[in-house]
Amino acid sequence: MPWIEAMLRGQRVFARAHADRSLATDAENRVEIRYKPGDGRAYRAAARNLVITESTAVHPDDWCAPADAVAEPAARAKKLQPHGVPADAWTAYTDGACSGNPGPAGSGVVLISPDGKSHEGIEYLGEATNNIAELTGILRALEWIPDDARAIVVHTDSQYAIGVLQKGWKAKSNQELVARTKRIVADRGARLVYVPGHQGVPLNERADELAREAIRTRTTRKPRVAE
Repeated sequence: MPWIEAMLRGQRVFARAHADRSLATDAENRVEIRYKPGDGRAYRAAARNLVITESTAVHPDDWCAPADAVAEPAARAKKLQPHGVPADAWTAYTDGACSGNPGPAGSGVVLISPDGKSHEGIEYLGEATNNIAELTGILRALEWIPDDARAIVVHTDSQYAIGVLQKGWKAKSNQELVARTKRIVADRGARLVYVPGHQGVPLNERADELAREAIRTRTTRKPRVAE
């Protein structure tokens, strides 16, 4: 099965395709992708996020290295956790998305419990800004993680959110939301960790997909751990 070059939010990737150049999607309409031909790490992206043009190059099956086994979400989260994070910590990956800024907005959250189980949630925010969506994702993650969590690490690709919540940046807007989120971060003893957006961090990519799903479906869905 060949590989076709595609753009994923401004970054070139290689996606599985059929001989007719159409994307090879699975039951969830996701496509196997690679960020580099020689890198065997295989990821999956929503087909709707991949942009292909008529002049896009197509490569043979052996263009990309054989796929490595992709770690389960819990294993990936532990690998990406900063040094010194307790093994019994709850891990969250959050993201916000906005169609226009402001515009229809949504937040996506992936929670990994200490026993390795993955839980996902989305929230549609209506008309909002991207910063509001990012902050809301962090807030919901902390609200949805059980009260008895012994340690919490939240990964976000928003430098703005980390700045106003833990670096003392002055919030010129969204002051009420910032104050509320800042309180719960402090009350829960959560640690915020920056991860680069759209750079192949699997759970960050998944949180982004969930945020866009919230916008597309105009729905809110809490993770089962919160029920």
